[in-house]
Amino acid sequence: MNTRIVSLVLAGALVATGCAPAATPVSEPTVAVVVEPTSAPTAAPVVEPTAAPTQAPAAVAPGANLRSGCVDAYAEGVDYFPEKSTVMFSAGLSISYYANYKIIKVQTPYPGAEPIEYVLVQCGTPAPEGYAEDQIVEVPVSKVISLSTTNLPYLDRLGVVDTLVAVDDATFASNPRVLEGVASGAVVQIGGGPQINVEQALALEPDVVLAYGSGSPEFDSYPKLIEAGLKVVFNADWLETTPLGRAEWGKFVAAFYNAEADAEQAFDRTVTHYEELQALVRNTDTKPSVLIGTPFEGTWYVPGGDSFAATYLYDAGATYPWAEDASTGSLGLAFEAVFERAGESDIWLNLGYVSDLKGLTDQDARFAEFKAFQDGAVWNNDARTSAAGGNDYYETAAAEPDVVLADLIAILHPDLLPDHTLVYYRKLQ
Repeated sequence: MNTRIVSLVLAGALVATGCAPAATPVSEPTVAVVVEPTSAPTAAPVVEPTAAPTQAPAAVAPGANLRSGCVDAYAEGVDYFPEKSTVMFSAGLSISYYANYKIIKVQTPYPGAEPIEYVLVQCGTPAPEGYAEDQIVEVPVSKVISLSTTNLPYLDRLGVVDTLVAVDDATFASNPRVLEGVASGAVVQIGGGPQINVEQALALEPDVVLAYGSGSPEFDSYPKLIEAGLKVVFNADWLETTPLGRAEWGKFVAAFYNAEADAEQAFDRTVTHYEELQALVRNTDTKPSVLIGTPFEGTWYVPGGDSFAATYLYDAGATYPWAEDASTGSLGLAFEAVFERAGESDIWLNLGYVSDLKGLTDQDARFAEFKAFQDGAVWNNDARTSAAGGNDYYETAAAEPDVVLADLIAILHPDLLPDHTLVYYRKLQ
């Protein structure tokens, strides 16, 4: 991304010098002659100064981050980011602040990748030296492309949806403002993966592309975008292993808009509510066991014991059949292996594209043998779905882990939140 800081200090010194006139030799007088003055000597006139000398006024530091436009007159040493973010829960994100630029470090942009840094420079100020051009982005940005739905709720919260010029595929989007933009033509669909329309992306002239990487060439679009010279930054929220760590990536998005103050306030409210809910179930006597998911093309991918999904269950006061597993991703298992370990689970969650219990057994009659199915304790996370099929659980819920946790607690411990109305979950009939 662009820009570096070049510091130039100019100092001047004024030196005044004086010279005494050289003495002239005189001969010794023969007669002393005294000459009386005809009038008293007059003193040299005193000139009063008309005004005190003036100095250049000191640069005034801004009281808030500049949310639009550029700095008109750069002054070295001024803090152009008085509003800053502090990263507390994310394991993959850090933000460091300097006078007129900030450095975002993404620890793992995608699986197998080395850490990468992005230098966000206040527009109208010089960029620091030592960084590649593709690492530098001038902020605040005014035109962005988002290739992940999890960026969209933050754009909405910050009031900058109007800066969005393209998404990969609006089919997966749920945000009404984004969908309105697509319908009006203000937001273009440029596709994803290796088939992404690079020419269209270039024509839009975005300040930055908010991308993600899987590390698999058959799924990733970022190599072509980078090759074309676009500013690509990786949002790696999906690699976080805690819900709060994932939601903290809202600060990543906000940093490109100098909107740290809004992001901090929103996240603080989320953390407070989330921790209140955690405390609610901490001493509960019952901890229902939970099964997650359904098979995909013959393999049942269950969350690892240290995964993001498993953390939700622990925080909601549940037990999980694979809790002892140390994986942060998914475990690919056979149907029989899942049934053997989790067939007696009390609750069944997150079943994918299933509308009702009959649809579940239509996929595989053996599902009827699970205890949760027989008890009617099956909930899917698709309560908020767009007309095109975009599931808001994979969009807005990423920014609202406290709301998701409240849903889970209401399902697992209905007595603790008797008045809660499910937001992202619904019970299958």
